[in-house]
Amino acid sequence: MANPATIILRFLPILALALTSIATTLPPSIPKPTSLDPHTSKQLLHLHRKLVEIESITHDEKHVGDWLVSYLKDLDYNVEKQEFAPKRFNILAYGKKRETTILVSSHIDTVPPYWPYYYNKTSDIIGGRGSVDAKGSVAAQIIAVQGLRKHLFDDISLLFVVGEEQGGDGMRNFSSWGKRPSPAYDIAIFGEPTEGKLVCGHKGMLGFALKATGKAAHSGYPWLGVSANDILVEALGALLKLREHLPWSEKYGNTTMNFGRIQGGVAANVVAETASANIATRLAAGTPALVTGLIVNALKNIKARAQQQGGDLDIELLSEGYAPVDIDCDIEGFETLTVNYGTDVPLLTGEHKRYLYGPGSIFVAHSDHEALKRSELEDAVLDYRRLIIKASEMRMKERQMLVEQGEL
Repeated sequence: MANPATIILRFLPILALALTSIATTLPPSIPKPTSLDPHTSKQLLHLHRKLVEIESITHDEKHVGDWLVSYLKDLDYNVEKQEFAPKRFNILAYGKKRETTILVSSHIDTVPPYWPYYYNKTSDIIGGRGSVDAKGSVAAQIIAVQGLRKHLFDDISLLFVVGEEQGGDGMRNFSSWGKRPSPAYDIAIFGEPTEGKLVCGHKGMLGFALKATGKAAHSGYPWLGVSANDILVEALGALLKLREHLPWSEKYGNTTMNFGRIQGGVAANVVAETASANIATRLAAGTPALVTGLIVNALKNIKARAQQQGGDLDIELLSEGYAPVDIDCDIEGFETLTVNYGTDVPLLTGEHKRYLYGPGSIFVAHSDHEALKRSELEDAVLDYRRLIIKASEMRMKERQMLVEQGEL
């Protein structure tokens, strides 16, 4: 158990700085300023543009990572690369001390294909791949933390990870990193497109693949073979029925199951020897283990029939998955919502307050019209500043209360 005196000493400098800042420049209700000054806005737009201009599709993040490392070093951050695969690394940046209580994080990889940056000055619309998901968050977070250099700067770390769009290997590797800063963070603020609102939680995730195997034959004599396509189609039909009866909740709605990619066979005149389907399940309730059990049960008879015919049907989990994720959204002055997409939030291990916020809408992410308004980017800078200060202030009050109650 932590020593109460140690905890108090650790937080006193932060508390003093935060309270001084709030008392002199950031009133407890609505923080000021209410808009960015022209110089800060120019910095924000420049940073955002450079990030979006550099292609960084998952597994090809090196160039944007190298540029961002150089940019952060020029701002006098201590910057570390956590390399966990050839040409792939996370970026950890901090001020004078490596062990901070606040972590601000987002991801620098994007989905394909690359779409170039553009800025329409007439409409103030900024677009391009990653402009929303999630380089808008990355740029706003960096500029927001820069604005706190006189206040909480030395107790904030920045973490920008790769691989979020394909299983979260960047954050998974950071969590298990032997050189990860210790003690663990008390507050973690994640950036994703949330329409400028605080997210109270998101659905869980279970990704799996169905792999059917059969026996090839001439299509004129189909009884000489076993069609993997037939096996897969029957399996998908069973899942269509199952997905109408998956766990649901008041908070997150229905569990959904998306047949994202289906492929099989080699030609129309050949009985298919192999077929597969990649499926994403968004959990509104329950656990990956529970839903996996339902899937296995729904397909067991189809698998048995396939084996009797000389074929087979296998279920391959694409990741360990996770249950629905409840996220802290207890900061006054923010609108709130829940979302259906997955994030790195559950992949950062440790006991910490978790917040999820960012500019732009998920409804345009992953599309050819990914874009947001300049005002959304600028508002995000102010909101990140407010979120950092308010979350820090609340966390310190909670700690003080626990100390007074003798629970720490």
